[in-house]
Amino acid sequence: MSKKFVYQFSEGNAKMRELLGGKGANLAEMTNIGLPVPQGFTITTEACTQYYEDGRQINDDIMAEIMANIEKLEEITGKKFGDLENPLLVSVRSGARASMPGMMDTILNLGLNEEVVNVMAAKSNNPRWAWDCYRRFIQMYSDVVMEVGKKYFEQLIDRMKEARGVTQDVELTADDLKELAGQFKAEYKEKVGEEFPTDPKQQLIGAVKGIFL
Repeated sequence: MSKKFVYQFSEGNAKMRELLGGKGANLAEMTNIGLPVPQGFTITTEACTQYYEDGRQINDDIMAEIMANIEKLEEITGKKFGDLENPLLVSVRSGARASMPGMMDTILNLGLNEEVVNVMAAKSNNPRWAWDCYRRFIQMYSDVVMEVGKKYFEQLIDRMKEARGVTQDVELTADDLKELAGQFKAEYKEKVGEEFPTDPKQQLIGAVKGIFL
């Protein structure tokens, strides 16, 4: 039997800390005892080791396992990865065998792109919230995956607030945040040399690599 590199929360337990990391093992244990944990999966420490052995590439077997587990999440949640009307958005968080408070990386709302944001804005009747989620995602992804420093985005936010004559982020409007998202993507392209990814699968691959680094 081939080695298993990805475990749904329901498949792990607290004793699997070496394989799942502290966070993954704890989420599995909380799931097992019936706590209301949003479902997800953990990519093992062995997958990270394999990534480096393969020359910093996610091999086909690991990628297939990841996508198979995305499909399981779709079944559990009733949402679809990359769907416009009912998108599955995921959070990608790093972990370790030992507790390292404040040292782990996080990317929230992976799966967002402008098309999804426009649908979210219309369905929620809260475009400000939708565009705020997107600009935060762009900033987190850029920082964690491509190492584009947060300071560049903070400078853009400060310039926007100054131009609008406000002092707090919460005073920026939906249109302001939409404009900021565009500026964030332009900053990403300038620093990285390519467009910000819009395909959720491409975003996921980048996020996993970023967490492994």
